[in-house]
Amino acid sequence: MAPHSGRYLSFAEREELALLRAQGHGVREIARCLGRSPSTVSRELRRNAATRGGMLAYRATVAQWRAERTAKRPKAGKLVTNDRLQAYVQSRLAGAVTDADGRPIPGPNVPWRGRRHGRRTDRRWGTNWSPEQISRRLRVDFPDDETMRISHEAIYQALYIQGRGALRRELSACLRRGRALRVPHARNQQRGKHFISPEVMISQRPAEVADRAVPGHWEGDLIIGLNSSAIGTLVERTTRFTLLLHLPPMPDHGSGARAKNGPALAGHGAEAVRDAIAVKISTLPEQLRQSLTWDQGAELAQHAQLRIDTGLAIYFCDPRSPWQRGTNENTNGLLRQYFPKGTDISRYSEHELDAVATTLNSRPRKTLGWKTPAEALKELLSLAS
Repeated sequence: MAPHSGRYLSFAEREELALLRAQGHGVREIARCLGRSPSTVSRELRRNAATRGGMLAYRATVAQWRAERTAKRPKAGKLVTNDRLQAYVQSRLAGAVTDADGRPIPGPNVPWRGRRHGRRTDRRWGTNWSPEQISRRLRVDFPDDETMRISHEAIYQALYIQGRGALRRELSACLRRGRALRVPHARNQQRGKHFISPEVMISQRPAEVADRAVPGHWEGDLIIGLNSSAIGTLVERTTRFTLLLHLPPMPDHGSGARAKNGPALAGHGAEAVRDAIAVKISTLPEQLRQSLTWDQGAELAQHAQLRIDTGLAIYFCDPRSPWQRGTNENTNGLLRQYFPKGTDISRYSEHELDAVATTLNSRPRKTLGWKTPAEALKELLSLAS
């Protein structure tokens, strides 16, 4: 047997602890006598007390046996011994993206090569819940089943330390960063836009928008890909519900020299973005069409006409201030799991974009108390009706 290191309680210390406890001494007094931290004594009494007879009674021999049994290594991980828990974790981590009718949308074919996905290359599509989202959502989905519990750290170890869990190494590609190995944890000056006037600046936005108390206020932006391809993103501030705008290139895009001052053939010019927003927003109930906050991109130069068409109040952020639409910035980061930088995102149909949005709206969020955006939106609408 290995010599006692002094880091853990010895059998002699446990005998003295049991004697002092039987004499009625408190935790802090026992800790002073043993020269240990009160938290060490409290943890020892809680973890290693004898439970036979339905009462917690501390006995040195039983406590030593329990401590030695707990210290045995290696241990089988929860995901190895609990098939139901393993299936839940794996389905939330790497489940298929599906449309509204439950039909799978495969996305790009990205084989696993044992390393992180390259820069500006396609990434695998999946449900892509983070380990923390999975861990927290278990308490919501199984409130009375203590066997359906696992920490986010245990999921990370199951992915990155083979032999510690039952998850395949290639599933690490479904994580936000997609790293194959675990690692520790000047913007250009821009000129003002002539279509932006003081009355549409974010400083004029009502206070009710900032506190997220009233639903129907949106933040928007574009995700840009290879060859000027783009997708529009709209995120509702209260529920984080996401809508994606299909912005396909126009027929003459890339076929010849671009006419000076001609239309934006890439598909995300002012007219295309205005029409795409109007079509998408018009599918929502009227109480969810309050305002839209955008950056100072020229793609929203026709905001005045958009306000007439939809009734949305339009506001613009200050220059170089992405935190003023932080909800949208965060969501765009999540969407980059499906549409990485440097890839052609014009190849995806509107049906595929809707499937990705549905997948994102079905992922639990920490800021929503581990509800999904879809659940939060449904709850708000039910209260309003």
